[in-house]
Amino acid sequence: MSVSTSRLELDAGNTFIKWRLRQAGVTLQSGRWLTAEFNADCLRQCSHSPASVWLGSVAGAALNKRLEEAVRECWGVELRQAFTQAQCAGVSNSYSDPSRMGVDRWLAMLAAWQHTRGACCVVDAGSAITVDVLDDRGGHQGGYILPGLRLMQTSLLGRTAEIRVEDALERVALSPGRSTEEAVSHGAHLLMLALAERVDKGLPGQKGSLPVLVTGGDAEALLPYLSQAQHHPDLVLDGLQWMLG
Repeated sequence: MSVSTSRLELDAGNTFIKWRLRQAGVTLQSGRWLTAEFNADCLRQCSHSPASVWLGSVAGAALNKRLEEAVRECWGVELRQAFTQAQCAGVSNSYSDPSRMGVDRWLAMLAAWQHTRGACCVVDAGSAITVDVLDDRGGHQGGYILPGLRLMQTSLLGRTAEIRVEDALERVALSPGRSTEEAVSHGAHLLMLALAERVDKGLPGQKGSLPVLVTGGDAEALLPYLSQAQHHPDLVLDGLQWMLG
């Protein structure tokens, strides 16, 4: 297999940069780096020098510049970055100013539309939890943004003296908590359950439930609460081909 057409795809979030090396529709290698610790040495983990590098990023201009410089330093390749648009690949954006929507949400919707070609609900359970609805014509009907599991817990526990934050984050239960750590952790998971039940039943303005596609680092924490959902761990990366391909 020639490596001259391999492509490195990057999904840069506030916590992690998720990456995969692809060629001819096959993933050759994948992984993730801590966003705060990224440097050019991270790129050298790739087993092949890619012919192109694609990026979807919500991590900010400073990180994007570091990525661009590192890619050029390692391989002499220009980084191609995706940006949210008003319309693309059959999906239309509901935002009056599309640039105000995080590109991760946009890419996830593009990929979800290619999977379903019909009305659906797209849930990205990351640092924040985003929920977006597409109608049967690919029209974005709007969405919701909620704090993610870790953010919910650390926002409470991180400001409380003598609380073991990491211990609380490891707990997965719905029963009433018998310590502050448990009460916060179980409360966060109870909110996840409430969200899942509402998505299952149908969000306000929907006529019944829709197919649900779930992605993001905390997807596995949300999936058990959803009666029917498809897990697409690389949904954001999948969307890059519909914008940059």
